[in-house]
Amino acid sequence: MKKANVLMIIGPLLLLGLFAFPLWNIMLGAPQYPEPLGMNIHITGIEGASEFDLQNIDGLNHYIGMKTIPKPGEMWEFDIFPKVIIGMVVLGVLIGLLGFYGKVGYKWFLGWFLLMSVLGVVGMYDFNEWLTDYGSNLDPHAIIKVTNADGTPMTYKPPLLGYQKMLNFDVTSLPSIGAYMMFVGMTLTLVAAYMGWKSNKSMLKQESKKAVTA
Repeated sequence: MKKANVLMIIGPLLLLGLFAFPLWNIMLGAPQYPEPLGMNIHITGIEGASEFDLQNIDGLNHYIGMKTIPKPGEMWEFDIFPKVIIGMVVLGVLIGLLGFYGKVGYKWFLGWFLLMSVLGVVGMYDFNEWLTDYGSNLDPHAIIKVTNADGTPMTYKPPLLGYQKMLNFDVTSLPSIGAYMMFVGMTLTLVAAYMGWKSNKSMLKQESKKAVTA
């Protein structure tokens, strides 16, 4: 069970990588841009993949009526998400430490994993809603207006995950280092829960055998 407790401590600590590395990355490539433009999305804000990428993206978006890329103070998520991550790290480490003293068992490990999974799904849903608003809520007085074949206004929502062709731009949206560290951390807590369950099951079998022989 000690190994399970160690994993339960290490797993949540890996979430701290979200403060050092981006969670998501969106890249835009086009013939007129030999070097693709990119956005690195952190839990504390959005940064350009290169120095002037955000300014260039905002410049392009202006012509089709898209909003400027939000700064940290303009989105509540950039205030709340860091606090949520810190809270989950503290909770996970505390559960792991209490496990050493037999105060909690593998069900608490699994509970942390499920809670973090729910928060992750909620975060992805919120991110997708932001992308939808960002690419669909366009300025009606924009310089360039592009419509679909049926005459309806074209939306410029970047894909949540994967590749999409948007006019002459190739847009790719993929998890970045922070997301992979979070995934590994969550996987370790799930492994810890499994190891704890297995250890508990083995202990119950031994106690059952002792009771029979007694």
